[in-house]
Amino acid sequence: MAKRIAVVVSQGQSAAPAKRQLEEDIVAALLMEPGIDVVVVPHLYDLKADGTGILALRGIMGNMIVLSWLYERGARWTLDRAGIRGKEGLTTIKAADDEDEEEENEDNEEQGVDDKERVNDSREIPNRKIYCLDLRVHSAAQPYIDEVKRIARENSMQLVSLGIGMELGGRPKTEQLARLAQPTNDTALPLHPHPSPLPKGEGAAALTRIDEELGRRWYPVIDYSRCTNCMECIDFCLFGVYGVDKVETILVEQPDNCRKGCPACSRVCPENAIIFPQHKTPTIAGASIVAESLKIDLSKLFGAPETGETAEQAAVRERDEQLVLAGREAVGASVGLPKRHEAKSAEPKDELDSLIDALDKF
Repeated sequence: MAKRIAVVVSQGQSAAPAKRQLEEDIVAALLMEPGIDVVVVPHLYDLKADGTGILALRGIMGNMIVLSWLYERGARWTLDRAGIRGKEGLTTIKAADDEDEEEENEDNEEQGVDDKERVNDSREIPNRKIYCLDLRVHSAAQPYIDEVKRIARENSMQLVSLGIGMELGGRPKTEQLARLAQPTNDTALPLHPHPSPLPKGEGAAALTRIDEELGRRWYPVIDYSRCTNCMECIDFCLFGVYGVDKVETILVEQPDNCRKGCPACSRVCPENAIIFPQHKTPTIAGASIVAESLKIDLSKLFGAPETGETAEQAAVRERDEQLVLAGREAVGASVGLPKRHEAKSAEPKDELDSLIDALDKF
C-alpha cells in the first residue's frame, strides 16, 4: 500500500466563482500537508473513458479521497464505472438526509431485511479505500480540509500499524500507536516529517492539474451494491445503452446512446440501483434512500410529483417522448415494463398490501 494518500478535487461543471474559490481554497490548504498528493481534474461525471483525467485516476494505486459536486454514492459508482474501484471509505461529511438513511439501513440490516444476492457480492474489490466527499454539503473549505487531514492520519496510522508487532516494549499496539502520533518529548521524530527538506515521494506536497476539453455528458451509472442483475433496465431501455459482460452481468455499454435528461430506466429499477448523478431529483441523483429496504412502497419518490404520476407512468412517458424525438414510434406500456408487477398481481393480497393500497388512495 502506498505511503501517501491521493486527494482528487473534481471541479464543478460551471465556472461559478464561489465553487472555484472553494476548490482552490481546499487545494491551497492541502499543499501544506505532508503525505498528500493533490490531483485536480475536470468534473468527474464528464471525464472520457480514454481521456487523461481517467488515466490519471487509474494510476493511483493506494487509498484515495475524492471531493466532487456529486452525492457520495453517485461519485463512488461513477468512479467504479471507469474501473476505479476500492472499498467504501467512511466519511463524516454527510448531508442530513444521508445520516438519517444510514440509521434506517443499519436497523434493517440488524433485522435481516435484505437477503438478496447483489452483484457486488461476487466482484473482486481492490484492497484499498476510496472516500467520496460531497462539496455541496458545506460552503466553506475548512470542514473538508479537516476531514481530509483526519482520513490522512487514519491512513498513516494503518501504515504504521503494519510495521509494528503486536506488542512493543510490553505495551499493547494501540497504546504504542497513540504514543507515536502524540509523542511526549520534543526529541521524538514526528509521524509526518515536514515536507520542505524531503524529496518528492517521502513527504513533499505534490500537485497535478489535468486539463481536458470536455462537454457535459448524460448517462446512467449502476450501483452494484444494490443491483441484483435482474435485467429489467436492459428490457426497458430502447436506445442500446445497456449490455452484459462476459459473465452476463449488466453494464452501461454505450453511455453516450442515452437520451439527455431522460432518467426513465432509473424509475423502473426495482432496487433503485441506477443513478443519474446530474438529475434534479435526489433519489435519482444518488441520495442514499433505499425504497427496497423500507416496509412501505416508496416508488413514488422516483415518479413525477408535480404531475401525480407513479414511477412507472413517468418512465413510460419519458421514454415515449425520447422515442418521438428520435424519430421513432411511441410504445407506451406495452414494452419492457417490470415483470415483477405482473407476478404480484396474481398473488393474494396480505395485510401489508391492503395497507399500502389504502395509503395510495389516501
